Amino acid sequence: MGVCTFVCRGSGDEWSAKQLNGELEASAGSTYDLQRKLVQAALSADASGAVQSSFSYVTPSSAVFQVIVGGSVGGGAFIGGGAAAAPAASGGGGAAEAPPAEEKKDEKEESDEDMGFSLFD
Repeated sequence: MGVCTFVCRGSGDEWSAKQLNGELEASAGSTYDLQRKLVQAALSADASGAVQSSFSYVTPSSAVFQVIVGGSVGGGAFIGGGAAAAPAASGGGGAAEAPPAEEKKDEKEESDEDMGFSLFD
């Protein structure tokens, strides 16, 4: 599984992007075209499976674009951030451990009588 993170900058009608930790670069006239070029560039470096991407503006003229190549498609391939991605990236052969079950506390529901007034008074 490969992850490519790009820093994107817009100037006038031109958008350009450079990979954060690598040599991949691209430029285009729109963010849509730039994303398409960056996905193709990431696939040329690592064509090992499904592709997921995420584009997020930081300011109106800058953004971060991430391309994830490989992994599984569907639920649970990349959820949120580091904690979910760490077991998949480690490449361990064993099954991932389930998070510890939360203990349920007996919570007493408050009623209108406890507050000294009723909704229908």
